[in-house]
Amino acid sequence: MKKIILTFFTVAALIVACDPDDDTVKAVYDPTPYALDYGDFPNPSLPADNKPTVAGVQLGRMLFYEKMLSKDGSQACADCHLQQDAFSDIRQFSIGVEQLPGKRQAMAVFNLAWHKNGMFWDGRSPKVRDQALKPIQDPLEMNETLANAVAKLKADQRYTDQFIRAFGDDIITSERMGLSMEQFEFTMISNQSKFDKYLAGTATLTESEERGRVLFNTEYDPFFGIKGAECFHCHAGYNFTNDQYMNNGLDADADFKDEGRFKVTNDPADKAKFKVPSLRNIELTSPYMHDGRFTTLEEVVEHYNSGVKNSSTVDPLMQYNLNPGLQLSAQDKADLIAF
Repeated sequence: MKKIILTFFTVAALIVACDPDDDTVKAVYDPTPYALDYGDFPNPSLPADNKPTVAGVQLGRMLFYEKMLSKDGSQACADCHLQQDAFSDIRQFSIGVEQLPGKRQAMAVFNLAWHKNGMFWDGRSPKVRDQALKPIQDPLEMNETLANAVAKLKADQRYTDQFIRAFGDDIITSERMGLSMEQFEFTMISNQSKFDKYLAGTATLTESEERGRVLFNTEYDPFFGIKGAECFHCHAGYNFTNDQYMNNGLDADADFKDEGRFKVTNDPADKAKFKVPSLRNIELTSPYMHDGRFTTLEEVVEHYNSGVKNSSTVDPLMQYNLNPGLQLSAQDKADLIAF
């Protein structure tokens, strides 16, 4: 899996190699399109009002790594979405500038160009550009106002020049910050895993990985004697997510500590529903679940095997997880993790 990270970060590395901050060159608008390398993935439906450009992506990258966007200049977006951890945070909860923990585990940010159903665990931000600005303002994260962030950028010649290159003038706004960060986050693409190469016919799965693949993509139906792990219902397709909000049986109603999607929609049917994350780079993105309660993939698999709890909003797909349980053997569980 580590090869995935090295591969799709090559794009970001190339961006860094171009130095836009040479003061001897006058900053001029540069609308050169940025070519996303998405391989065999379907064409992403990029927003018509924010097609990535080389200059826009570079500006977004600068902002993603910019610590002065935080209240005390100590923290950037990248500090809770580390490249080596697939742009995720291996801490259960990220720690903000006030040394306070966040309320949910930081989601990995990659392949966002294919997410069309809101951002964050609860979907409170409709687009990536909206999501990008939230951590700056969150008291538990960077704890800065957008007005102050804009003022800091205006005082820095590097940024006035880069806004000219990206947008055609030196007007710096929070809206433009969000647009450029959206462009940069669209370049974070994971599409070169061993499984991708297997699909392309250039890699072979081990016996354990192949057994895990079959279990992953097979129904569990005790009435017909079919033994599978049911994973594909929620984690199918090229991005290994259905991009939906679901209750996967972590808690019974009385134990709901985080009401998830309900806080956004006010629909009781959405209580304890959270966005289904992609399983890409899963080996690198522990801990797992919205609250980071599981530290290992073994714990995750055992939850679906025997730990799913009933509640008023648990997804109907969990019926066999609830009763009689998937009855996976030790070998089955090892094969799933290998896959």
